[in-house]
Amino acid sequence: MTGITVGFAMCGSYCTFSKAFKQMEKLKNIGYDLIPIMSFNVFRTDTRFGAAKDFIDKAESICGRKVISTIEGAEPIGPKNMTDIMLVAPCTGNTAAKLANAITDTPVTMAVKSHIRQSKPVLISIATNDALGASAQNIGKLLNTRHFYFVPFTQDNPARKPNSLVADFELIPSALEYALHEQQIQPILC
Repeated sequence: MTGITVGFAMCGSYCTFSKAFKQMEKLKNIGYDLIPIMSFNVFRTDTRFGAAKDFIDKAESICGRKVISTIEGAEPIGPKNMTDIMLVAPCTGNTAAKLANAITDTPVTMAVKSHIRQSKPVLISIATNDALGASAQNIGKLLNTRHFYFVPFTQDNPARKPNSLVADFELIPSALEYALHEQQIQPILC
């Protein structure tokens, strides 16, 4: 995959970070060039899943670049043609709603907006507790928006969290290949 640059944008579904970082390493090992991007919350917030500084250090170590963590830092992505594909992994319901409704107020939403102005693919790796509730309409909107593709997803705990969906992070490399060819990997529900 030499010569293909992936914007790897992370939002605050902290419980999926171990899966996201595993895939970041896998993509790097396959040969993709990675640009790490983090939402304000990911860049600044310590949680029970880890400290923000540790997440930043890990992303920068894997990608070999500084994390883009500001709107100003993300804006040049499109004009400078910095990425071939944008991956949002994990993508929270909050970010999905913003993308579906053209709200650009975080480094991740700016990165996607800037990238997509070049009519290039965006791959969403959804992870949200309200996907089958309040976020369903936004996910549906993105599923029907040109240049947006999804990593296959499933309910992660139907008994305890009936509205929750999480992407199968292990399918990110395959879904990325499909999205680079402007195709949705199937089946989308796993």
